[in-house]
Amino acid sequence: MAKLPRYLFPSDYMADPSANVFNGKLYIYPSHDREAGHAFDDDGGHFQMKDYHVLSFNDVENDEATDHGVILDVKDVAWAEKQMWDNDVVEKNGKYYLIFSAKDYNGVFHLGVAVADKPEGPFVAQEQPIRGSFSIDPCVFKDDDGEIYCYFGGLWGGQLQWYQAPEKLQKEGIDLGPAADKKTQLYAPADVPALPSFVVRMSDDVMQFAEAPHSVVILDKNGEPLKAGDPHRFFEASWMHKYNGKYYFSYSTGDSHFLCYAIGDNPYGPFTYQGVILDPVVGWTTHHSIVEYKGQWYLFYHDCVPSNDVTHLRSLKVQRLFYNEDGTIKKVVNE
Repeated sequence: MAKLPRYLFPSDYMADPSANVFNGKLYIYPSHDREAGHAFDDDGGHFQMKDYHVLSFNDVENDEATDHGVILDVKDVAWAEKQMWDNDVVEKNGKYYLIFSAKDYNGVFHLGVAVADKPEGPFVAQEQPIRGSFSIDPCVFKDDDGEIYCYFGGLWGGQLQWYQAPEKLQKEGIDLGPAADKKTQLYAPADVPALPSFVVRMSDDVMQFAEAPHSVVILDKNGEPLKAGDPHRFFEASWMHKYNGKYYFSYSTGDSHFLCYAIGDNPYGPFTYQGVILDPVVGWTTHHSIVEYKGQWYLFYHDCVPSNDVTHLRSLKVQRLFYNEDGTIKKVVNE
């Protein structure tokens, strides 16, 4: 048995791995880091990714990755100017739909759709972003009944807070004082409810939202929503997987640098917080995916060890993941 964790593609910097199994093969859809010469930007402007690759494996523990090359470039997306951040892919009726996040020419993040006949692409982008879409970090989850859901959202540079605060909180009688700006959530009083991510069911053609997005509420063990001051509250990097009939919503806590998870009974939640999957790694961001492949569950993530903690140059890693008898996830130890 191979020694894990291991770096999956040491010849290039990639991050935010979305792992999926198609046709008996494992595919990883990462973002593609590069040195673009941009100075550090508090809103993540130094993350100037401009294209997507896809990697595939027959044996993720031992084989080298097959890089299928560029599957989508920002120059081929009519509505997008820059910053091709996280993405994910789902299959329906023999077609493959890449849902991705990028900034338009007004500096606003939206989600877009690109379509391919094969999981390794190439993908052709739609002319316009998804109507009503916003923020970043899409995860597309196909349930057992064939319905497809998109989970998305990221605070701070991901702009999620633009759509929920401060106006929404003020209408609810919560006074944020001088911190009521576009980064309000990170400076809000500790007892303010944490801003949630969103989930939305996709249309039958996987091109649009089929409904208004729903808040993904994470509850503590007492049934109360996690608060803004909780280091385990949502920040970015939604992922959904299913295990023994339960829905596992996992995510990054951003500035506190954990990967955490919560469990629910349906795709919309609410989800009850369970614990930490992975402690902070080297580098500011933490982003992941969880998938079963050939009878083994895996956690895919990234860190900045190979780039000597250059936070916008990240490298993909994989680690085995195990469950306890009660369905909780055993904490993964990074090495």
